[in-house]
Amino acid sequence: MLKYNIRFPIVVVVITVINILFLIKGVKSADYIVGDEEQWNSQANFGSWSQLYNFTVGDVLVFKYNKEQHNVYEVTQTTYQTCDASSSTGGVLAKYESGNDQIALTEAKKYWFICNVAGHCLGGMRFNIDVKDQEANTTSNSAPSTPPTFEEPTNSNSCIRLPAGFEIWHIGIYIVGLFGLIFT
Repeated sequence: MLKYNIRFPIVVVVITVINILFLIKGVKSADYIVGDEEQWNSQANFGSWSQLYNFTVGDVLVFKYNKEQHNVYEVTQTTYQTCDASSSTGGVLAKYESGNDQIALTEAKKYWFICNVAGHCLGGMRFNIDVKDQEANTTSNSAPSTPPTFEEPTNSNSCIRLPAGFEIWHIGIYIVGLFGLIFT
């Protein structure tokens, strides 16, 4: 005969409630590979890519590229618009040249990024994003206000995107909770 243990269902309920709060609150930051599968290179459309996501404080941009061919500069709006990152403009805020740069978005503001290799910025290797506070982004977790101006890819290589704050291990917690409620 099975003993009835009251602690197990209580623990399961508490863990489930905590996970639901994380899911609703969206407190987890996300890492975004710039350009997704195409990564940071001169063939990608970064204007379209940057419109796909709602970036929040705490997110991380991951720039993956061949460091012999590209770099990443965080710049001012003027430098972004002119693609002139010479030292006389003073518009370079940070330089990244490792080939695998991780840039934390620490403030709610506009960010501008370019590749400073000759001709790359003017050729389209640049983008800007508007980073919001997490609270502002979780209250309206909808698509960006300006719809993207690009065509959907025709390939079938797609993935399921989980809501912010949701980890795959949460599913395991829910399953454990379900079994705990059923078998106790």
